[in-house]
Amino acid sequence: MAKSRGFSIYLLKEGYDATNALREDHVLDDDVGAQGLPENASLFVLDSAPRPPWWKGYFNIEKELTQVTKGALIFIPVGDRCIALSFGHVAHNLIDSSYEYDFGLRVTLNSLDPRKLKSTDTLDPGAAKRQRTQLPIESELTLFDFDRDSTILRSLTGKVRDEHKDLFRHATGASNLRISTDVEAGELPDLCEKLLALYQSDAYKAAFPEIQNIVPVRDPAQIEALNGRVLAAFRARDPDLNITVPEIINYSDNLYVAFAGAGRGLVYDDVYIGRYFAYLDEHEVDFDRMGVEDLRRHVLVLTDENGNDRDRYSIYKSLVFDTTLEGADGDTYHLCEGNWYRVENTYIARLSTYLDPLFAASDLPAYAHASEGEYNAAVAAGDAAIACLDMQNIGPDGQSAVEPCDLLAVRDGVATFYHVKVSTLSAQLSHLFNQGVNAIELIRLEPQAVDKLEALVRDLMAGGDADALVGLVRDRKYRIVFGIVTRKDSAGRSLNLPLFSRISLMRGMKALQLMDVPGSVIFVTDQAVAAEGRKKKRKKKEVPEQPHEIQAEAAE
Repeated sequence: MAKSRGFSIYLLKEGYDATNALREDHVLDDDVGAQGLPENASLFVLDSAPRPPWWKGYFNIEKELTQVTKGALIFIPVGDRCIALSFGHVAHNLIDSSYEYDFGLRVTLNSLDPRKLKSTDTLDPGAAKRQRTQLPIESELTLFDFDRDSTILRSLTGKVRDEHKDLFRHATGASNLRISTDVEAGELPDLCEKLLALYQSDAYKAAFPEIQNIVPVRDPAQIEALNGRVLAAFRARDPDLNITVPEIINYSDNLYVAFAGAGRGLVYDDVYIGRYFAYLDEHEVDFDRMGVEDLRRHVLVLTDENGNDRDRYSIYKSLVFDTTLEGADGDTYHLCEGNWYRVENTYIARLSTYLDPLFAASDLPAYAHASEGEYNAAVAAGDAAIACLDMQNIGPDGQSAVEPCDLLAVRDGVATFYHVKVSTLSAQLSHLFNQGVNAIELIRLEPQAVDKLEALVRDLMAGGDADALVGLVRDRKYRIVFGIVTRKDSAGRSLNLPLFSRISLMRGMKALQLMDVPGSVIFVTDQAVAAEGRKKKRKKKEVPEQPHEIQAEAAE
């Protein structure tokens, strides 16, 4: 039996090949002889010098220990396109915009047996949440709890259909395609041609119907217009513009974050777009002169504790943003991982039809405070019938803390759990909706949670009617109200929320509906005076003075 080997494969976009697909600062060597390369293929090799691992000096190990990094990129022309094969950790030397982001996923969808799936990687853009789901047996997609309405399928792993087993046996698809195959070097061009044909096929729509309700934008004119919208949001420091690491990362690796592109920078322990703005301010970068290419050139860098680069992502690829386009039939567009996605009018209309009736007039006072906590405390202090449960815990002993709500009161004859958030940011609102649903689930399932809630209510409402409130909770006569503090016009209802917040809200409201718990949303008027921006005190770490320190030329 021929030996099966693993390949990581990228399809370059039209106009890209070995001459222009690599980053200008790559350190790959193209002066390497190879007798077994396919015809017209180009080879680039990473051959790093030996150096000791960091833990050798950490423990003062006397034995001579070194490690090296090896890798290669091979570019194979396929008609008027070009495919890149990556071996080792060298694919980051490709320019982000040089390859098709959906190549691996589409080839996988077109080649896998839909009944023999093993693993999925999904992205919830609203919360920037990445999730990997693996099953011990081969299964259909429905068993992976894949939500076609709210998540983007980023990667899929499974066994291929019988008609493709002569090409490869197993496949994992994301931006790149990972396959296991026994083809010889001389057969690679033929394999690449068949992979390109699989990429161009729409057969997957029959095997995986409605798997891509959120579809990618391909029209260059639309992409240019959308990039103009995100650039305007960037220059205005729009609070709806966010930044995140565009990959599933292992936090146990003790990773840190830095920025590069405008000069030397600090290393931080979290990802926050305010950090990037501060980085640019520190280097006196003129925001009005910044363009999309600058956002592509600047990078978010994941480092280890010594400041050594682990992974690099362009700032543009790390941005998360929702917007619309004039004259585009009202469709909503979402920027995620450097790619734009469009959601059709019919789906937006379906969201509005379900959500708009759930919005109600606010019965809470206007917000004119410095923080959510201060507001919640003030509302409770002004009404003895309201209990402030902000930062309180009803989680059972030995389990994670669970906040029941921010404010609890009797309204219209039922116990009303208010969850308040000063923001219309997608990630924060998704957290708010999930928090409300999780708290009610806990109250319904754990008697100890109800006991703890009663103790809190009686303690906090010593001067009010705690008996009535406790009785309603124990009789399960309650409802959820999500209070969103905003300056937006309440007449906008669900359209005031980012796309994926609406999707998260619909999911949460349906979960409450299954528990027979009414839910609604109110907009609390924001009357707070805008405070001057200031840099928060966060743990920071200077980049060490080493040859591999993060450095870059000053921005133009």
